[in-house]
Amino acid sequence: MDNDDVISTLNDLIETCKDGQEGFRTCAEDISDSQVKKLFMDRAQSCATAASELQELVRSCGGDPETSSSLSGTLHRRWVDIKSAVTGKDDEAILNECERGEDVAVSSYRKALEKDLPMNIKSVVERQYNGVLRNHDQVKALRDQIRTAKNLTR
Repeated sequence: MDNDDVISTLNDLIETCKDGQEGFRTCAEDISDSQVKKLFMDRAQSCATAASELQELVRSCGGDPETSSSLSGTLHRRWVDIKSAVTGKDDEAILNECERGEDVAVSSYRKALEKDLPMNIKSVVERQYNGVLRNHDQVKALRDQIRTAKNLTR
């Protein structure tokens, strides 16, 4: 894998991290549960930290790091906003959208890990991927808890 491919892969992951940062922030604004709101703000900060770490790797490879989120991430956040407005900011619907965003992040990291990255970069990407998996699983578990609680009150 040549240096330009490494930089491109890292820049794609930076966009993914920026998407996650903004996505978690958007979901935190819309969610009613204060503990989940705090969790989402913490996750947004973790995504920002991951993006910074990847930006540093791009610089160490001699590249210009990505600084913004992707168009698809921006569109997804607008969809979360619209859906929240229509559903009355229903926590389950918000968590469903958050999980969809995390599905995209998991996929992006898997694609990056399929590439022949230099060992020092691959270890960072693997560590971050494990964090993305934890985020995904935690969002899914929260969504399932809310769904179960709703069903019990019916």
